[in-house]
Amino acid sequence: MTKDIPGKTECEVSEKVIERLPRYYRQLKRLIDNDIYRISSGALAELMGLNPSQIRQDLNCFGGFGQKGYGYNVKYLYTKISELLGVNDGLSAIIIGAGNLGKAILRSGVLRSAGVTLVGIFDSDENVIGKSVSGRTVYSAEKLEKFLTEKRADIAVVSTSKYSQAYMPERLKKFGIKGIWNFTEEELRPVAGVAVKNVRLEDCLLRLCYEIKTTAGQTDDDSSTEDAYVENAVIARQEGDV
Repeated sequence: MTKDIPGKTECEVSEKVIERLPRYYRQLKRLIDNDIYRISSGALAELMGLNPSQIRQDLNCFGGFGQKGYGYNVKYLYTKISELLGVNDGLSAIIIGAGNLGKAILRSGVLRSAGVTLVGIFDSDENVIGKSVSGRTVYSAEKLEKFLTEKRADIAVVSTSKYSQAYMPERLKKFGIKGIWNFTEEELRPVAGVAVKNVRLEDCLLRLCYEIKTTAGQTDDDSSTEDAYVENAVIARQEGDV
């Protein structure tokens, strides 16, 4: 993925770098909460389980933000990462499905922590329609389209497969939805103008099981791990710390 960066001609931003941005966001927030406002790439790398060279390479894709001999201004870097992630863009969301998973997402506060405002929650179950979930009234799924014509929502959080046609990207795009966070078993595909993230909790667990199986018998003094650490340390010394 090529991304235009202010002050740079162009920068190749890989999916791996994008995946790490939320980790930077969370870690920097923790530092601010603990009154830490300046940090070196080495210290930040240690907190995140990366190496200093990787930290600098990631952040250089977006302009660098660091100063040699000083490190990173934590508040400034946090602000810039927040801008990259759209935390302050005033995005809004609806939740489709007020079952256990939908309720858990709502109660977790994950939307709020990402700067996303919940504007509505919908379900087709007559037993929950009209009821309150964490202070939010559950609307009928039949009123979803009418709701979206009257109120803006950027993101649809889908937590049920009860009515698959209600959350097809092509259909939701017509009502202003720009992104779908899909927790159902159906594999939704992005369309032009609508990003899709399919979340599979079982897949994550299975990957963990795979790693447990493949790392069984390995010891802390595994030579390949040690060689990689030494190589990264050499790179960091050669490039100089920020």
